[in-house]
Amino acid sequence: MTADQLVARMRPFGTTIFSEMSALAVSTGSINLGQGFPDTDGPPEMLAAAAEALRSGANQYPPLPGIPALRAAIVEHDRRFWGLETDPDTEVVVTAGATEAVAASILGLCEAGDEVVCFEPYYDSYAASITLAGAVRRPVTLRPGPDGRYVFDEGELRAAFGPRTRLVLLNSPHNPTGKVFTRDELTLIATLCQEHDVSVVTDEVYEHLAFTDAVTPHVPIATLPGMRERTLRISSAGKTFSCTGWKIGWATGPAALVSATQRVKQFLTFVNAAPLQPAVAVALGLPDSYFTGFRAGLQSRRDRLVAGLTDAGFRVLPSEGTYFVTADITPLGGTDGADFCRSLPARCGVVAVPTQVFYDHKEAGRHLIRFAFCKKESVIDEAADRFRKLT
Repeated sequence: MTADQLVARMRPFGTTIFSEMSALAVSTGSINLGQGFPDTDGPPEMLAAAAEALRSGANQYPPLPGIPALRAAIVEHDRRFWGLETDPDTEVVVTAGATEAVAASILGLCEAGDEVVCFEPYYDSYAASITLAGAVRRPVTLRPGPDGRYVFDEGELRAAFGPRTRLVLLNSPHNPTGKVFTRDELTLIATLCQEHDVSVVTDEVYEHLAFTDAVTPHVPIATLPGMRERTLRISSAGKTFSCTGWKIGWATGPAALVSATQRVKQFLTFVNAAPLQPAVAVALGLPDSYFTGFRAGLQSRRDRLVAGLTDAGFRVLPSEGTYFVTADITPLGGTDGADFCRSLPARCGVVAVPTQVFYDHKEAGRHLIRFAFCKKESVIDEAADRFRKLT
């Protein structure tokens, strides 16, 4: 019997880079700009609603699809912001964060050997979920164009589709690059999905964080002609309401796709976070001023971090959304992002994440690292001061 009892297909997935780099931050007393969690809590109305739910007895199993109030709030939110009409009874399922929604949808929709088109770099759970399903990744690489914005090659995307293609897994606004897919890019993806009769799973947890200077606003692909009936749209409360530890996510879309996701989800967590569900329902109903103010605050902190990184000599690539900005380490003499990030705490007391771990084609991202700016301005300013030790 071998020492490693993990099934062979999952052995490439060791401890996540986030765990490694966060542990390094703690052990060295460094500022953690690696993992994407805020250092402030969410809106007080949401927190108060959670406290009230805890005290009022909302502590037992909720319904499998989620409590009715939250499902209704999700439906109203999607109508209000994106013009999408959804049935709260058959087209919504609440999940343990977006990560569970991604995993349950892939496990529920893919047979062994099916192929999933995705865009690299990708959030690391995507690759693990595809592998768990016995499916096959078909990554399309995002590369910085002449203006620094990440783009993909149309021919490479077309070549990724084939007779075994079952899903496209799309994340926009995109982690880790900060890319917001344009309407033209989404239209091409939609056209290929319809030509090949392929469904789309979209991770839109940063739907309210497409910044005002992005080339395009966020466009859910489900709003494009012919895509509502083949798109499962995933989002969560964690990023929009600064409550990443609550793990309240959801998937919406046609009943057949939601049903497949829900039937797997019931054997993963079954249900989760009963007293937090009413609180997220309250948060989704906050006025527009909350959402615009939240975006403006993150955009301002992005600009502060970009200025600090630029002053330190990094080549910073445009971030049009999310919590993250990527930077090229070659102007500072770096050639390998993993080595650079592991040395950064000792050099200047800041932790970042190497983006090469999010690629199948690792050379495409070996010179790039990711920083999170979802932190207090004072933390970002302190990090900018520390970066000066690199020059």
